[in-house]
Parts: sequence; C-alpha cells; structure tokens
Amino acid sequence: MTAVDLPAVPRVLIAEADSGSRELLELALSSVRCDAQVDSCSEGRQALELLAHNPYDLVIADWELPGVDGLSLLRGLRQQQRTPPLPFILVSQRNDSASVREVLPLAPTAYLTKPLNRENLIQRLQGLLLSSDETSSHDVPMPGPAQTLPSFLERRRDQSEGAPLMTDVQQAVKRSLNPGGLDLKVFEEEIRTDPQITAVLIAAANSAAQHQGGAPVQTVAQALHQLGTGQSMNLILGLTLKRCARLSVPCLADYAERYWELSLHTAEYARTMARLLDLEQERCYCAGLLHRLGDLALLRCLEEWKQAGGELDEPEEVGDSLERFSAGFGSALRTRWRLPLELRELIAAVYGLGGGVYSREALVMNMAAQLARLPAHEGLEELARGRTARLLKIGLPELTRLRRK
Repeated sequence: MTAVDLPAVPRVLIAEADSGSRELLELALSSVRCDAQVDSCSEGRQALELLAHNPYDLVIADWELPGVDGLSLLRGLRQQQRTPPLPFILVSQRNDSASVREVLPLAPTAYLTKPLNRENLIQRLQGLLLSSDETSSHDVPMPGPAQTLPSFLERRRDQSEGAPLMTDVQQAVKRSLNPGGLDLKVFEEEIRTDPQITAVLIAAANSAAQHQGGAPVQTVAQALHQLGTGQSMNLILGLTLKRCARLSVPCLADYAERYWELSLHTAEYARTMARLLDLEQERCYCAGLLHRLGDLALLRCLEEWKQAGGELDEPEEVGDSLERFSAGFGSALRTRWRLPLELRELIAAVYGLGGGVYSREALVMNMAAQLARLPAHEGLEELARGRTARLLKIGLPELTRLRRK
C-alpha cells in the first residue's frame, strides 16, 4: 500500500490476545487515522474468519495468538500471492535472530517486538495510512528564523488535529460507569457538548456506515450506536493523548471558552426551535455545536506555536489570526473528516443564507446563531422583523420565550 493507492477509509484487522497490547494498538491507530474502520479479535481462528469475509487494507497480528498464530496468518496471506501484498505488521515477544530469520522470507511490512514502542508504532502506521502530503501531530512545523506565524498557520490549516477538548474525559467516563459497564446513554450526555469529540465520533461512524452501506450519521447518539462502546472509547481516549489536547495558555483558553459557550448557546437555541417546528432536533444541535470548530482548531494550533517556542503577541495576533484563518481551518476539517453534506450545509447556514431556497432547518440554524450573538435583552424587536424570522413565521413573542429558556 503506497501513497498513490491509499484507501479513502482504511479497514484494519488487529489480532492480539493481550488486552493491553490490543488497546495500545487501537489507540495508536486512532491517533493516526481517526476514520479507520477497525476490527479486533483475540484468537487466530476468529482472525481467519474475519480475513475470509472482509477486504482489509492492513493486518496487525501477534505471533503468539492462540489457535492459529500470527506467523501462520502471515504465511497464509502470502500464499495467496496478492498483488500488491497485503500490508502486515507482525508483533511478537521474540527478538532473537532465529525468529527474525524465520519471519523474513514471508516479507512482513514490519516486525515489532514487545513491549511495543508507541512512537515507533505510530511512525510505521503513518507510513502505511497517511499519504505523502499528510502529516500527524508528530510532524508539526517548528518556528525558526524564516518561520512566521501566518506561514505556520498556512501549513497547519490542512493538517490540524482539530479542536482542543473542552470536556474532562476521565470524569465523563467515571460518571458513565455502572456495574454492568459503560452506560452509553449517560456517556452521550457527558460528551455531547464537546465539539471535538462530536466531530471525531461522527466522522468515524460515517466511515463505518459508508463501508456497510448505511445512511449518513449526523448526531452523537447515532455515532455511538454505530461504533459501539469499545471503538467509541478508544477514539475518545486516543484524543486525550494527542498534542495540545487541552489548552494551557490562559489567553487561548479564554478565547476557547467564549467560542465554546457561543457554540453551546447556538446549539441549544437550534434544538429548541427545531422541537417547536417539528424538525430534526439533534442534527440541528450538532450543527450549532460544530460551527466554531475552525476557531477552536486555530486556537489549538496557536498553542502548538507557543509550545514550540514561537512568540505570540496577545491578544492582537490571536484576534488577527482568528479573523484571517479560522474559516479556512473549519472548512478544511469538515472536508477532511468527511462530515455529511447535510450537516455541513446546516453549519454554513449559521453564517448566512445567501440566495436560493432554504430548508426550514437551515433557517433555524441561521436564527439560532443570531439569537446566540444578541446582547442580553437587546435586539429582539429588530430580529423579529428580519428576513429569517419572517420565513420561519416566528414573531417577537416566540423569540422572547426562546431567550427566557
């Protein structure tokens, strides 16, 4: 698998008996490609069954698998004489020369010994799953004599990791656990206000849905249902391990809080209006929550710049960077993460309607954003006279009640 023939959505099989090693492999994979569709198993015969019925782009297997070992899996695949050979990473506790000589004729893509080195593993996965013009958080351009903040942001726009986390993931997990395991309903309530988690779960769920021929996933509840507890947890925990997952520069953290609060207000207004008008509430909520994703992602990149030793004139350069680059960051993320077109259209409606015919949900999003930006107790009369209110047939009494909720 090379840069020219990378799959749009890679499907990966992880066959590993040890639960700790399997979790490390899943987290490393999600940190490189959050959209990858991952199947995991702990036994060799189950791996054979999965290989017989699914087209994989990469296999990661433990030599010491029970039933049928990883070396036998590799040997069987090489006997199929697939062109090009299926990428295969063999993992083992064996590091002696005799074991290496036994493996070499089967041409594994990589042979990694335990305990696994996370950095080495991620580097291998990047080479297999990222095209030549992509990079991960480990390849952030560093400030230098010829590196300016605008040029840094230009380079990071199409490579950013997304928004910082605004939710305490560890506390969310603790509050969602019960004696029977993770309560997905409670977990959804805990994480549904976080833009980064929402976007990544929806992106990953859509990768799985497209592979299975399902309908587009547009809400957190649908994403959790599509992915299941295990994959959802791995994705979210993987986010906490990435560079600048939380903002530590006070000025940047303050900006992020304000944008997050604006997103939450927009989302809540959108959901309330959608309920009143008998429209899809949760899709409107997600669109409102995600509409400032670009601003938050840009703030995270400014944190990267500071951590790497770059100078940042606060708040002038922060404000200028947000004005110049945040829209591009948001557009690039929504496209790269392949968020559903319907959701992107609702996000676009937050910023303006332009010409043409609009869905009622688009009008709701535009009105929700206007409400969220209004100063307290001001501007409702003018908003009620506006074009969006007239099209929705919402008057001053309805808008007043919405502001009081």
